Amino acid sequence: MFHAQYLAFMERARTELLNAAGIDLARLAEERGVQFMVASLAVKYHRAARLNELVWASAEVVKIGRASIVFRQLVERSNELLVEAEVTLAIVDRGRMKPARMPIELEQALT
Repeated sequence: MFHAQYLAFMERARTELLNAAGIDLARLAEERGVQFMVASLAVKYHRAARLNELVWASAEVVKIGRASIVFRQLVERSNELLVEAEVTLAIVDRGRMKPARMPIELEQALT
């Protein structure tokens, strides 16, 4: 499997985690004028998956900052670790593309 595909799986897992916490990213963007951007990404590839294999991606929040969220993410195949990553998302003002303070409802939903 192409190495960047794992990143797409991880992004989907983060989105699903936020959705499950009741966070509507489109609403936050519209009402608060903020959006997420990947600020840093550290990935370790352990094993390869092959085409058409069933893999599972997970995401958990490990740290919440004033303008960032750090996720620990895994991609596994039948409980075998394939890829692990630490992903830091920055919260930015959509108009200025500068760091923005985390909305309180977002912080409360993730803690």
